[in-house]
Amino acid sequence: MGIRAVVWDVDDTLFDYTTADREGMRVHLAAEGLLAGYGSAEEALVRWREITEAQWARFAAGEVDFVTQRRDRTRVFLGRELTDDEADAWFQRYVRHYESAWSLFPDVLPVLDALAASHRHAVLSNSSQHVQDRKLRVLGVHDRFEAVLCAAELGVSKPEPGAFLAACDALGLPPGEVAYVGDHPEIDGRGAADAGLLSVWIDRSGDRASVEPPEGPRRIASLAELPAVLGGPDTRFGAPSSFG
Repeated sequence: MGIRAVVWDVDDTLFDYTTADREGMRVHLAAEGLLAGYGSAEEALVRWREITEAQWARFAAGEVDFVTQRRDRTRVFLGRELTDDEADAWFQRYVRHYESAWSLFPDVLPVLDALAASHRHAVLSNSSQHVQDRKLRVLGVHDRFEAVLCAAELGVSKPEPGAFLAACDALGLPPGEVAYVGDHPEIDGRGAADAGLLSVWIDRSGDRASVEPPEGPRRIASLAELPAVLGGPDTRFGAPSSFG
């Protein structure tokens, strides 16, 4: 039957999370008077991202829930004890700055338009339903997807096969008829391939030698290349992959 549906990651695939996080945190730290404690804004941002990744790994492993990992990110970053209310308030002040920088990548709407008639679409994210539902609505693309599935509600995270298979079940399709598109070579790329989906790794770095691709996923530099990978109609969005 070929590929009948595409399941999408959100952050750094559809949504430019890295830029929004960086710019939102830069403004937030300045507003909170915290930049003076670091050599530069970039050092503060590197530290925030390291803590975010460490706390997210705890959530993905089932050690803490979604709200707790947010609170702990704040406590570790600030280096002091905070009540839950204090941690929540600090994080929400950051979120307001972060959300002001939200945007889709410029190749997202063209490829969704190009594939609208030929493929069904869903989302699978390692975040929470509340967070990603709202994000997709604010960005104006929520109605493009039949289903939005998230790890916090599923109880299983990528790269576990169960997460990808849950997305296939939501679409009522076998894995062999579903493609998954994500930005992480292991969590998204290898995870989807191991679950039996057509795995597509979107590597926006522009540097082919930057990361050695894992076995399994197809590597593309732009979503403009996706229709050709899916075997869809020959359109201007289906250019040959610059990564081969």
